[in-house]
Amino acid sequence: MGTKGQDQGATLRSRSDMAAAARIVVKVGSSSLTSVAGGISEEALWKLVDVLALRQKTGTEIILVSSGAISAGLLPLGLARRPKDLATQQAAASVGQGLLMAHYNQAFSAHGVTASQVLLTAEDLTRRHQYVNAHRALERLLHLGVVPIVNENDTVATHEIRFGDNDRLAALVAHLVKADALVLLSDVDSLYDGPPSEGATRISHVDSPEDLEGIVIGSAGKAGVGTGGMATKVQAAMIAAETGIPALVTSTEHAGAALAGDDVGTWFGINGNKRPVRMLWLAHLADIRGRLVLDDGAVRAVGERHKSLLPAGITAVTGDFDAGDAVEISDARGNVFAHGLVNYRHSDLPQMLGRSTKALAKELGREFEREVVHVDDLVLLGH
Repeated sequence: MGTKGQDQGATLRSRSDMAAAARIVVKVGSSSLTSVAGGISEEALWKLVDVLALRQKTGTEIILVSSGAISAGLLPLGLARRPKDLATQQAAASVGQGLLMAHYNQAFSAHGVTASQVLLTAEDLTRRHQYVNAHRALERLLHLGVVPIVNENDTVATHEIRFGDNDRLAALVAHLVKADALVLLSDVDSLYDGPPSEGATRISHVDSPEDLEGIVIGSAGKAGVGTGGMATKVQAAMIAAETGIPALVTSTEHAGAALAGDDVGTWFGINGNKRPVRMLWLAHLADIRGRLVLDDGAVRAVGERHKSLLPAGITAVTGDFDAGDAVEISDARGNVFAHGLVNYRHSDLPQMLGRSTKALAKELGREFEREVVHVDDLVLLGH
């Protein structure tokens, strides 16, 4: 059974410390699990499970975030490539998720390890009640010695409320379970300073965003079965590192070496502190529906003194949004410095600009006395 519970394991300062990690989130992409003929490669999946089960038996708690449900559903539905429309993606995920879990259950059972299915939506990690439930469920599974296999609930997720790829989902899950490390696996062994086929140099470690300046990072590969590519892995690794969790990006082939702390992949060292997962979502993943432009006084109040945003400081509004939607917040020169959840529809705001909440309440009613964005629903970018 797991022993970590709520306690944090050793702080990992370098990849060599991976051998001491007590709780690790591992993410594997569709391209690493897909056979040449289509569908799931049993050989690839079993090799990965062999590595994870061996590490789990040493006492390390493993949470596996696995893509592959849509890919697994392509062959049974007679589809040659990943569909572009959401409805067919959902149908493929519905067919494929059960097939994927059947493979995982069989492979883990061969090692005497129990695996479980955990399907999450963005709301499960951004709404307080659902977040608490997700955290409690995963903690209990780990305590019972189970390997939770997490995937986005593609069958019911919509364009507006989805993570978009499992790399970023894995970063948020790592934060949710207070993991010691995040390992992102794909078919590329490391981040390079150019195309690997053209003799590029491996980037061994990244300590800050400045280390990646000038580097062109690739998107999804040619296979057409995944949604991420190196760009989303780097973004997910940076999200984790900026919130106190180191990350390692490497290939599935090097999974065992990565967990052992060998010199493989690209290591993203810690360069920030943990913050609420809801704020991570708002900063990195929220569907931005509009923009609020502030005068200099409001920029200082919100950006420096961490105050709520009031209508008096807003000079312009763009976009089409409802109350509760995410918007970006910029200064008069167009520099976006914050994201927030707005309390009004876009059509309500023009009549409110530059006016005090007291005057608005007197003229329009008490419901207009609220902040436009409350400080608890606001995240400063780069913090």
